[in-house]
Amino acid sequence: MMRIAFVSTYPPTHCGVAEYTRMLISALKSVLSHIDIYVLCDVDGNEERFDGEAKAYVYPVFMRGSSKYGKILDVLSSIGGVDIIHVEHEYGIFGDTSAILDICVRAREEGLVKKVVFTMHTIHHPLSGRVGALDFQRKLDLADAVIVHSYLQEFEIQHQGVDPLKIYRIPHGTYMNPYLGIPRFRLMEELNLGKYSVKGIIAVVPGFLRMDKGLDILIEAIRLLNRGSDVTVIAAGEVRDKGVIDIIESARSRFNLVFIERYLSNEEMLKLIALADVVALPYRDKRGLYSVSGILHLSMGSFKPIIGTRAPRLIELYQFAPRLTVPPRNPSELAKKMNWLIENYDYAVAYMAYMYGYAVRTQWIRMARRHLSLYLNILKQQIKQQNKYFQ
Repeated sequence: MMRIAFVSTYPPTHCGVAEYTRMLISALKSVLSHIDIYVLCDVDGNEERFDGEAKAYVYPVFMRGSSKYGKILDVLSSIGGVDIIHVEHEYGIFGDTSAILDICVRAREEGLVKKVVFTMHTIHHPLSGRVGALDFQRKLDLADAVIVHSYLQEFEIQHQGVDPLKIYRIPHGTYMNPYLGIPRFRLMEELNLGKYSVKGIIAVVPGFLRMDKGLDILIEAIRLLNRGSDVTVIAAGEVRDKGVIDIIESARSRFNLVFIERYLSNEEMLKLIALADVVALPYRDKRGLYSVSGILHLSMGSFKPIIGTRAPRLIELYQFAPRLTVPPRNPSELAKKMNWLIENYDYAVAYMAYMYGYAVRTQWIRMARRHLSLYLNILKQQIKQQNKYFQ
């Protein structure tokens, strides 16, 4: 029986990586039921428990932003060790230091784990100026495998010196939306939107609301639309930047804008996207960061047209539906694209077919199989090395 320990944030923590980890674990258990999975997670709202939905044992062991991870060794020792320790790494969780990598290497040296795997949700380019992050990335060869989600991330860490044989590109998983086909009025009721006037084309901006999501760019684009009065914008998610509230309050008097200011579960997010006619992702990325968008994958699995910017975070949209992308920070180009979409909606849906095919190919269950294949591959490498040693 394979035993895997994930080091990550975990629900109820409000974090994209937490949701990602839970979806991956659920998919892994559906592919191969006879594996034991342990989650060594943040202490923020978590308690030691068995997660019956994901079928994983949960142990809160670290504080976000801390560099103290000694409790990981204690838990690994108490459960009798694992085959794989898999860190879902994000700099906002583990900081710029190599402390989490160092503790995993120590666990391997002490025989508590056989192999160390890191998924890098964000890769820093030297232009980011984050010296600590770049130093950490150069040490990733200490891991047995490094997973990234995009070609940009893969080639960037190669250029920074990570052994290409240790790099595995496994796309972000995609969840097929089970709420498609439900009548709009029912989705409105379930999302408590009955009190709002929702009319015309519904454009949804889902997920954490920060300035880098480009809501101000979208609002300016709506102002430039030929039929701006026929569009309802729904901005929904937990606010992470107070400047977003000012933008929304200013726009409410001029446009039909619905603001849902709270953390949305994955189920609520999927219902919201099922309600939408178009998902708007006018992102402006920070300089020198490479990541991918989890919201993009939720949207892909909902088979709705997506308009986004040509930002690294949306590299997959640019790959598979380039005609529905625009340059970042350009409301006039975004308005032109939205006008085209409204006037040619059926054609836009058909054009997205290639993107929808990618959504099917990256379903969570398929990405789980690729993770399991990786785990088995690196464990077999260890067996071969041991056999060679004893010959």
